[in-house]
Amino acid sequence: MARPSQPDRRMPGPSPAPESARWAGRLARVPDFRNLGVILRTLAVVNAGLLLTAIIVSSDVPSAWEEAGWLIARTEMPLLLTLLLAGTVAPALRRRPGVFAWAVVVALAWVSAGLWMSVLPEALRIPPWRALGWATLAVLATQAYFSYRSHLHSPALAEARLLALTARIRPHFFFNSLNGVLGILREDPRRAERALEELADLFRVLMRDNRELVSLADEIEVGRRYLDLEFLRLGDRLEVAWQDTGCPTDAQVPPLLLQPLLENAVYHGIEPSGGRGRIDVELRKEGEAVVIEVVNALPIIRESQAGSAPGHRMALANLKERLMLFFDLEASLVTSQRDGRFSVRIRLPYRPWRP
Repeated sequence: MARPSQPDRRMPGPSPAPESARWAGRLARVPDFRNLGVILRTLAVVNAGLLLTAIIVSSDVPSAWEEAGWLIARTEMPLLLTLLLAGTVAPALRRRPGVFAWAVVVALAWVSAGLWMSVLPEALRIPPWRALGWATLAVLATQAYFSYRSHLHSPALAEARLLALTARIRPHFFFNSLNGVLGILREDPRRAERALEELADLFRVLMRDNRELVSLADEIEVGRRYLDLEFLRLGDRLEVAWQDTGCPTDAQVPPLLLQPLLENAVYHGIEPSGGRGRIDVELRKEGEAVVIEVVNALPIIRESQAGSAPGHRMALANLKERLMLFFDLEASLVTSQRDGRFSVRIRLPYRPWRP
């Protein structure tokens, strides 16, 4: 008999704030100045502003280039020093209210400008009020750019793109998992029932809002549950070796990061081989980064073309795009093939996850 549908028991959340208030609060959000992409974009924004200023105040092209060189010579070093100081205090800044955090960035820019002006020869110095004014304008231009990029552009494009990328994973995940349950349904109904309960738990995981980062511990749990379902279908043919000693499981990672890698290893490595195969999963910390590496044996019949298999390309391109959306240039995904084994190595910055 079909089970009656249950009412939605989710706890009601607080009433949403007005859109204008939410937008105003987000407007002053400080980016992570430890992120390489943020650093490069800040340099680009400030230098573009200097070049535009030089063009406006100059009467011809040669004088514009001369003025731009003069501005950059006085701005580049304090700008780099400001980025260094902001990156040092970035964890504390991102826990503070936005307006306060940006005020701190302005103060750091003032300190950097003052230090740089003090070491320049007398002939190259400019009035203090002018140096502080430039520093303030540079911070405001940077703040305006990142506010626009994160809260005007991202919700319409990047966030929607992230949801679309995540949605591509879900059908494959459930179709493949259901195959494992169907394989034992007649032989072991009780085990099949437990497997369906596990699948229901995984369904709840995948139905959550996947626009936010999750902990590595959650991803490991999802990966283990997926492999439990594959063990039903493949039995002794599937061997998995986990190595995660010393890896911080509180690291922030994108949702559905590990499971697609395991699925690729099963469906493009173990299943086509027709025999027993092993998947090695290694999680480790290297400096300030977390490394996730999944290695699987390649079927002999596909060894010459496994690196370009369509399944690998689609899933790995998906993951690479989501890593870029979450971590910009700080994360990387690299594949390699050696001695009949295919390896996927993900490196991302270690950021402790806070519920």
